[in-house]
Amino acid sequence: MEVLDTQVAAHGLVISLIPYTYHTALIKSMIKGKMHVVTTSYVSPATRELDEEAKRARIVVMNGISLDPGIDHLYTVKSITEVHEKGGKIKWFLDPLGYKFSWSSCSVLFALLNSASYPSQGRQVDVTALVDSGWLDATEKEGLTENLTWAEVTQRAIGANNASERFPDQSESTRIISGFCWIGLLSSEKVKPRGKNLLDTLCAQLQTLMKYEIGEHNLVMLQHKFIVEWQDGTQQILTSTLEKHGRSGGHFAMAVTVSVPCGIAAQQVLDSIINILEFLRHT
Repeated sequence: MEVLDTQVAAHGLVISLIPYTYHTALIKSMIKGKMHVVTTSYVSPATRELDEEAKRARIVVMNGISLDPGIDHLYTVKSITEVHEKGGKIKWFLDPLGYKFSWSSCSVLFALLNSASYPSQGRQVDVTALVDSGWLDATEKEGLTENLTWAEVTQRAIGANNASERFPDQSESTRIISGFCWIGLLSSEKVKPRGKNLLDTLCAQLQTLMKYEIGEHNLVMLQHKFIVEWQDGTQQILTSTLEKHGRSGGHFAMAVTVSVPCGIAAQQVLDSIINILEFLRHT
């Protein structure tokens, strides 16, 4: 920590692209050195506890400024604001998203544990966690061995009575079950444990299935759809789309769309355009 404290003290701002699990230690060092910090990661419970300390140190801790979170939320706010300025109301908000991994699969999965709120048919829907399948458990499991099949591990993870019972709640949608089948979570293939926990084991499986192959074209597609009701009672679907292609032999699309917003935010902090002394985050 002394080495980190020394390095931090030599700069006016730190841009952190390291895994979010290290941000608590980093922010503590930034508080000690009274230096601003910008990250591309979500705010974790551990880092959120440092909010008051950051305020007393009078530093900006800017989080979640990248592609997702970042650009997606900024353009959501932009679209909603424009609708409200014209007298309309957002009745329903849709956010379809597909992935291949060009960054940390564990970070993607951890994001699914975040709570969320969204408008649907004129009312707010609150979700405490976006996914609760049992597979996002990072604690060590003694019984997680190569002798088990994926179906047997899934059975234990979700609390089913047996390996053939796919979900304890029969109301689960066909889409979710089909997704589990595609990943292989219901298969008779032997599991290959990693890290002795379910989360790392699932990450390894997803990285195998959803990685970019050599020479494969990479791109980012992000689309929001808003069901808008105007003052005269008419409804309209507004669509906001981002399409960014990676360059062959150059930067991945994800690398560009994550780093550019982060760089802009860092410059605005240095220029005191962003100077609110609190934990800033994408929401």
